[in-house]
Formats: sequence, structure tokens, C-alpha cells
Amino acid sequence: MLYSWKEVNEKYGYPLKVREALDNGEIYKVSRGLYSTKPTINPFVLVAVRYPYAIITMDTAFFIYGLTDVIPDKTYLATLRNATRIIDKNIKQVFLSENIFEPGKTAMSYEGTVITIYDRERMLVEALRNSKSMPFDYYKEIIIGYRKIINDLDFRKIEEYISLFSKNEYLSHILRREVL
Repeated sequence: MLYSWKEVNEKYGYPLKVREALDNGEIYKVSRGLYSTKPTINPFVLVAVRYPYAIITMDTAFFIYGLTDVIPDKTYLATLRNATRIIDKNIKQVFLSENIFEPGKTAMSYEGTVITIYDRERMLVEALRNSKSMPFDYYKEIIIGYRKIINDLDFRKIEEYISLFSKNEYLSHILRREVL
């Protein structure tokens, strides 16, 4: 469980008690202004809490959903096109326009923390859109992962998401050819 400085301060009363809790191992400082009951936190969770206005996407989302076993070396975050640039070598920021930023945004519990991530249907569309820029083996692994969960997907949502993009006919064709 992650806590902000304000939450920790409210729980323990004042900074001296917070220092005692840190020294006793009751809580751990995992990042500037963030505390946890566990000594280590998944970096994806840490980034999701640190940047609540961003949405987890691409390689990170594929890994979280179990569509690939490749652990991403960076956390992929989608933000609005006019958002402040995130300066962190462990984060890959993807800038999106307003009309495609919100669709598919969902909250899910991951390792005891609620994170903001695109749903599986939106991530399928993202995989199709970015197929040419992904390594072929990696893309195929994701598509095979989607074929395994095909009956759990909402195709109405997928069609809605595809319609948001200019190459929607092309994306629909790829969807029918490679996933269905």
C-alpha cells in the first residue's frame, strides 16, 4: 500500500513519529513524498501513483495484462499532447490528442494499488496501430495472447476505438486478418 506524505503524517501525527516508524521498519520511504508498508514497490505502480494524470499504455500495459512475458525496460505513459514533458529515463511518454486520450481509460487494482491503464480492447487497437514499429516476434506474441482471450473481449468497444483513427478501414482489416 502506498501513502503520500500527507497521509503518513495524518496517520502518525507529526514528523517525529513518522521518523520512528521509518526507523522501526513499520513503513518505508520508496520515493520522494511516497511511503509504503513494503520495502520495495513495483516500478509500474510507483510511476502510476506519481503521475496520476497519465495512463499506462503500450509495452507496460501488454505486460500487466499478461499478453507478453517481456518485462519492459521503461514504463510507457500516455498523456495529453499539451502535458508537461516527463523528464525520467525510465519513462517513455506518448503524447496523444484529446479525442483519442480518454477512450479506453480504466482503473484497475494492480499489486494492491489502483492504477490508470487502457483497457485490453484499446490496447489491441494500439498494437494494431503500432505493428510496424514493433519487433515482429514481440508483435506476434501479443497477437497470440489476444487470440487466447478473444472470447473475453468486447468487440463493440474495439470497433468504437478503431473508428477514432484515420486509418480505421486498414485497422479493421488487420483485426480481421490477424486476430479473428
